[in-house]
Amino acid sequence: MNVCPHLADEWSCDPMKRHILLIEDNEQNRYLATFLLQRSGYHVEHAADGPAGVARARQEPPALILLDIQLPGMDGYAVARALRADATLLSTPIIAVTSYAMAGDREKALSAGCDGYIEKPIDPDTFVAEVSRFLPVDNVRTAP
Repeated sequence: MNVCPHLADEWSCDPMKRHILLIEDNEQNRYLATFLLQRSGYHVEHAADGPAGVARARQEPPALILLDIQLPGMDGYAVARALRADATLLSTPIIAVTSYAMAGDREKALSAGCDGYIEKPIDPDTFVAEVSRFLPVDNVRTAP
């Protein structure tokens, strides 16, 4: 019996492959991203500041981390560097989701350890597809 009736395959229901950590301090941004991802079958956990995000990722490594850059306590660049310094998180994709959209901001995020960059405001029609493309190859569904 499929435990995820809204999703068609076993991959979609594997909690480890569908676990995303969202490190975001803005409640409205957290709500929208979580709503869109959960609607597509992802399990989303939150951290509202940099130190809490690092601690949460170390406690239970997710399949992917969505990281705001403007965070209290520790900015997203420092969070990305801290996550990359942890051997258990080296292969975990980190995607900057940020309103920083000036020349050089993408490069700064990538050089801090992020694997990708999504500009805010997010587009509800494309956000889940953008996030999904960053999942590790062994976590990506293939068409029958």
